[in-house]
Amino acid sequence: MKNLNISYLYLTLILLTAGSCIEETPNYLEFEGYQFENLDAQGGSWKTILVTDPSQIDIPQPESTNSLQYQAELSALKQQMSGLTPAQTQAVKYWTNNPVLRWNEIALELAAKYNLIPGPNADGTYTLPNPANPVGPPAFPFAHPPYTSRMLAYLSVAQFDALVVTWHYKFQFNRPAPYLTDNTIKPAYASSQLPSYPSDGATVATVSKEILKLMFPLEANYLEDKYQEHIESLVHAGINVQSDIDAGNIIGSEVIKLAKQRASSDGMAKAQTPKNVSDSIANAAFERFGWKWENMETPKRPVGLTPLFGQVKMWNVPSVEEVRPGPPPAPGSKEFETNAAEIKKFAAHMTISQRRIANWWEDGIGSYTPPGHWNKFAKEAIVKAKLNPLRSARVFAYMNTAIMDAGVACWDAKYYYHYPRPIETISGFKTILGTPNFPAYTSGHSTFSAAGAEVLAHFFPADAAQFRAWAEEAAVSRLYGGIHYRFDADVGISQGKNVGAYAVNRAKNDGAQ
Repeated sequence: MKNLNISYLYLTLILLTAGSCIEETPNYLEFEGYQFENLDAQGGSWKTILVTDPSQIDIPQPESTNSLQYQAELSALKQQMSGLTPAQTQAVKYWTNNPVLRWNEIALELAAKYNLIPGPNADGTYTLPNPANPVGPPAFPFAHPPYTSRMLAYLSVAQFDALVVTWHYKFQFNRPAPYLTDNTIKPAYASSQLPSYPSDGATVATVSKEILKLMFPLEANYLEDKYQEHIESLVHAGINVQSDIDAGNIIGSEVIKLAKQRASSDGMAKAQTPKNVSDSIANAAFERFGWKWENMETPKRPVGLTPLFGQVKMWNVPSVEEVRPGPPPAPGSKEFETNAAEIKKFAAHMTISQRRIANWWEDGIGSYTPPGHWNKFAKEAIVKAKLNPLRSARVFAYMNTAIMDAGVACWDAKYYYHYPRPIETISGFKTILGTPNFPAYTSGHSTFSAAGAEVLAHFFPADAAQFRAWAEEAAVSRLYGGIHYRFDADVGISQGKNVGAYAVNRAKNDGAQ
């Protein structure tokens, strides 16, 4: 009986250990406003991505701090600060002096909320989410990894470009913060010599709200509420008067026009193809290589996930063919059989550590997807380094454009080679994770992660080894889960590194080094 009790205890510990290793979807990092490591006074001269030149966006010259208009704004600010409610005080604490991070968290929260694959209708057919009818059913969007990577890229690029323009005017006009003009004003955050006109917080709030409304149309009211809360917090924190905010809104509104223009013609609208196009892609692969991936769902979904995402416009790579890898080993070949034997061994003798890794990196339905993991890592590194909002947005912009480009490159390879999944090529094979609804080669986790790791390694070299180790772990997790072969993962890592190098090279030449 004693041995039996020990066995039950051991089994319970195993189950608790395995279960506790499933990654939660954190959307809020506990940190307070901090003293920026550097103000980057020359930040207004950095090269932008959408904006041709900061001077193409015009804002009014601010009133001087001794003018009647500005003094009236100071009086209004002090009056508002004197009677804050507990909710307003909490909002000031929440938004901090680096709201780039909070809007990124909101984006990840929405990605997880909408990462729900549409199920079959009663008759076994499928209906796709439709941006023209976002209520559905099914609701739009389905925030799968390609969709989420694109959403984060546009969000981060809009934030970065808008903040470069904001910095350009901050140091052109050099209007000090309200608390430096009136020492009776006590700011909620660390005192800073960063000029307050135009408001960087308002700029970020405007572009973030508008990009996320575009990507998540059903969340318009929620996003408007967050925007209003953020804007009010700028005054309540004592860091901006209303004219600072108005100028920031102008900049944000102009940058949004450029972002929407690019998004409307980048090819994403055609990524999810009709069945005849999907079939022609599969048949072309079969003619080239003698194999093609088949959907194993019941009822069978007629088209895999976004067959033409590989043709969406990239940010840093001139053409997707430049980063397309060579072909995978043919099913039945010696190299294939070696790889098949490896994942069959993992499936038959799964360790607690391997199961933990597979679960932690699953990033499946209801999660913020693999790109979300890397935004979490970036956020933590930014706070640790005490980067200002402009520097923070720069990190996110290069990382998220690299991650999206990696997704485009990966999906190009997936549908060009149309390689079958292990459950198709290994008789009776069972996985511990759900098999995704698209071809295997190359691994999306591997390409997304390697690209993200390369960019973060560039910006935070002291932690480069850790970022690259996480990318390798993300890649091998898919072997443990039984949904990829090692060649899917290894080639995906190489592909992601290659894509990430384009973003790093661009960052090295943007004037911010």
